[in-house]
Amino acid sequence: MTNRKHCSQLFSIALVASITSHVEFAAAVDVDAGDYTALPAGTNLAMAYYQDATRDALYSSGDKQPIDAGLDSRVGILRGVHFTEIGGYIVDPQFLLPFGELEAKDDLSALGDAKGFGDLILAATVWLVNQPESSTYFGITPFVYVPTGDYKHDDALNLGENRWKFVLQGGYITGLSDKWTLDLIGDVTLYGENDEFGASKATMKQDPSVQLQGFLRYQLAANWDLRGGLSHTFGGETKVGGVNQDDQIKTSKFTLGTSWFVAPTLQFSVNYGRDIEVENGFEEQHRLNLRVLKIL
Repeated sequence: MTNRKHCSQLFSIALVASITSHVEFAAAVDVDAGDYTALPAGTNLAMAYYQDATRDALYSSGDKQPIDAGLDSRVGILRGVHFTEIGGYIVDPQFLLPFGELEAKDDLSALGDAKGFGDLILAATVWLVNQPESSTYFGITPFVYVPTGDYKHDDALNLGENRWKFVLQGGYITGLSDKWTLDLIGDVTLYGENDEFGASKATMKQDPSVQLQGFLRYQLAANWDLRGGLSHTFGGETKVGGVNQDDQIKTSKFTLGTSWFVAPTLQFSVNYGRDIEVENGFEEQHRLNLRVLKIL
């Protein structure tokens, strides 16, 4: 029995090494409800995010692995946004700089930890529909992940990914009534190659992945709302050294939270969530997101 358990642990640790690319150090394609609201040209936003997440289960092909698979992350993001008008359309060039740490625990503690910066993210939304009078907006955002983050090929956990990524996202907001608002967001991610993956510096390729998100917001007051959301991500199977890893993403999660303008130019947001279903990879048991937004 001891040998069987030991073999299971070795298998699961090997599995972790092949799926750590799915541990999103900073999930920039995740949006907050209201993010696709266009603001007037000349507006500047300064934002700071903090996320604390815990994971204590590891799945392969939908089956939970028989080990205590602990992985915690503490992530911060600095974000700057500038709204301008180009050709009659509102556009918001922006950057996101993630930083923080990953820490393996319990049976996976041998994987160690990682601290430092993640990959720089550059983006800009173009609003094709901008109707503040009816709270209706539709924008398209390209994201480019620049491989500037900390990465060591012989470490199991890394903040940077050592590859370029491109995300094309579309977001739609519409007012359902004076109190209710619906947000719908979808995106596709295209992955560049990581030619230094793992101790052997193998080449890792990844299929495109898709994420769908939706939120409902209820306006308690002019400066205070409650929101709930669902997200589903699928695709993204990897190939390492030419071998398919059978590790495609299929993850669903929920979020509940609130947002409050404590002053006309200062907003605080708090969101709590967790995974509902995971096909491959770590399952998040708890995720707390905090955000401070300052209008400049």
